[in-house]
Amino acid sequence: MFKKISIYDILFFLAALFSLLYSEALYFLGHKQDATFMGLWVPSILGFGIYIKLISKEKDRKSTRLN
Repeated sequence: MFKKISIYDILFFLAALFSLLYSEALYFLGHKQDATFMGLWVPSILGFGIYIKLISKEKDRKSTRLN
């Protein structure tokens, strides 16, 4: 299951995690509007990471089919 985790997967996950933690910190410090803005980045970052992973898998699949 964890055999194909690349450095990019880890970086996207960490970016989403730090965005979430920063959003929570802003919320508890009283900056609720800023926290909401930062919190909206979490699914965007994860979605972009999934998109990049799908594109790279499709390229790998096409290159193996040609060989």
